[in-house]
Amino acid sequence: MDTHAPLIPIYTSKGDAEAFLLYPYLFNRNGDWIGFVNQKREVYSVLGYFVGTLTNDPRIIGKRATSTLKPRQQPPPKPEKVYPPATIPLARMMPDLGPSSVDILLDAPERLHTLDAGEQRQDLD
Repeated sequence: MDTHAPLIPIYTSKGDAEAFLLYPYLFNRNGDWIGFVNQKREVYSVLGYFVGTLTNDPRIIGKRATSTLKPRQQPPPKPEKVYPPATIPLARMMPDLGPSSVDILLDAPERLHTLDAGEQRQDLD
């Protein structure tokens, strides 16, 4: 992972930066790993479950209905924690979403969780 590359803010439809991309890794506002992006701009959780697509806005958009999800992917190795910048550029105006789409970071943030959270995590017995 190139620690000198800039973190790219990922915005919600309201214009708030709620995630950061350091390709291929996605991080939350605390700098914790929450997912990854492949070359097709498909977004997956830390457990490898399909979440949505990274748009040019940049936002993470998913479908309301999740019955036709893509197969689970093998996540990359866990990255080091990052430290998001103190100041973030303002988001540009974003087009409205269609009725079948959701803004993942705004409407379904539970789909992008850290390794130690989420309903699909491994139980510790």
